[in-house]
Amino acid sequence: MRLKPVPEPPTDLDELREYQRAVPLVPGDTDDCCARLRRRRDLPDRQTANDWLAFLRALGLVEETSRGFVRADAEPTPERVREGLRDGVLLVPEALAALREASLDDPLTPDDLFAATRERVPRHDRARNPDWEAAWRDRAARLLGWLALVDLAAPVAGDADPAAAVGYVAGDAL
Repeated sequence: MRLKPVPEPPTDLDELREYQRAVPLVPGDTDDCCARLRRRRDLPDRQTANDWLAFLRALGLVEETSRGFVRADAEPTPERVREGLRDGVLLVPEALAALREASLDDPLTPDDLFAATRERVPRHDRARNPDWEAAWRDRAARLLGWLALVDLAAPVAGDADPAAAVGYVAGDAL
């Protein structure tokens, strides 16, 4: 099963490790874990914390037990995060395929990724959010950021502002 939540990517894997450490070693229910994540990572609301909890689970950094969620005995290495993204996050295989087709002259943008995956957006997400297209475009941008974090994607800078990525190509780890 692939999960939908894709939180803002951290600046590095050390910051991701801090999110993982915010989940208890002793199993706790979803509400307790979300409260702890909010408190320790200064998250704005329960939904953001819940998204992080689900995403960490998809990456194999958190486990769900019969007694609740618990921090996994696993380090957030680039390899583990790559594997978790590939196996546990919705639309990653499609994103990786699109990155393979991208080039420096025609990099993959979040809008391109959204267009390529638009038909795969779950129907219930479309029905419950009148602005679902904007939400999934934002998700595409965050997903590309996560892929770049672990070298599955490489940002391509624009001419006007070299620091600003306008798109992505396949990274060294792809």
